[in-house]
Amino acid sequence: MKYMQPRPSSIVAALYTARDLEVDVAVLHGPSGCSFKHARLLEEDGMRVLTTSLADHEFIFGGQEPLERVLQYAEEQFHPHRMAVVGTCVSMIIGEDLKSAVVLSGVSTPTIAIEIHAGYPENIEGVIATLEPAAEAGWISTDELERQKYLLGKANEVERLRGAACKPYIEPSRGDLKHLVASRLARLAESGERGVAIMNAKKETAYMFADELLALHDTCPCADITYIANLESRGLPKVREDARRILTGMTGRGVEPELLGALDEYGANGDAVGQRIAELDPEFALIVGVPHAIPGEYIDGIECISITNGPRQVEPLRDLGHRYVVVEVDLHPKTLGVKKIVESEFGAVLRSMSCGP
Repeated sequence: MKYMQPRPSSIVAALYTARDLEVDVAVLHGPSGCSFKHARLLEEDGMRVLTTSLADHEFIFGGQEPLERVLQYAEEQFHPHRMAVVGTCVSMIIGEDLKSAVVLSGVSTPTIAIEIHAGYPENIEGVIATLEPAAEAGWISTDELERQKYLLGKANEVERLRGAACKPYIEPSRGDLKHLVASRLARLAESGERGVAIMNAKKETAYMFADELLALHDTCPCADITYIANLESRGLPKVREDARRILTGMTGRGVEPELLGALDEYGANGDAVGQRIAELDPEFALIVGVPHAIPGEYIDGIECISITNGPRQVEPLRDLGHRYVVVEVDLHPKTLGVKKIVESEFGAVLRSMSCGP
């Protein structure tokens, strides 16, 4: 399918994966404006992102010397633990030898070369292009590499079947009004009906999605609700640490969720979560993070409230039978660089509601 809407970039996916591998400095080998927005966001997350700032004459004559100089500067200036050189459309089209530049630069910092451009239909190619040299360098095991490839395939499958990639174009939407949905959720919890509150979130987005489960518990602490979260300890270094911090934050505030899946397993977690829903047989459900990972048959007959951070996910979720869909538009920028749970807009509105006397 040819998408008629902007899709995530393979270059950006490579940068985020490098961050998850605890890379301190990433060097984008291309023009200074390439992936500018995400580079700035990742710097908020603690990873320095430099650029070789290739200019038009270097598009013709090559840019290996600038790359070597930037690598040398990065090592001398920042004393990093790990570095990564990330290709761009320009450097890949002109055939730059990233591995050779790393060797000729003389840097002693462990450094991987990521040969990637933005021309792939699926952004997971950027993740794989990062993980493969990481495995070669011994940063991750071969088993973890294969696990990650499987999870990426499942995440892609979910997006194609039930997500923002299920149609050539999906009109973006802000979803339902938060105060109306929060009021309905509070009434359901107050009514004594059985409920389930599920977080099936992607990586660091869980720092905010977890707050929505906490807000429900804060508002209606005595409600008959089972809490479930994908916070098992598996995955790349940063992913495991994020799960530990979020789980600690939740238990410290009175919510001890059942653990079902890890933060990188959101795409492969749908059937397992769905089967747990069937076992619990709730009358209502709050599902946050990547709700569309759960096939629609598991929520049939349940009043389902879902929360996503994707405006193009609203229509597919409604098609799946979700009664209400809420969008946390600014979630991702607010969860970069944080180390504790961040209050969500929906959580703040829900806390203003009252359950019981």
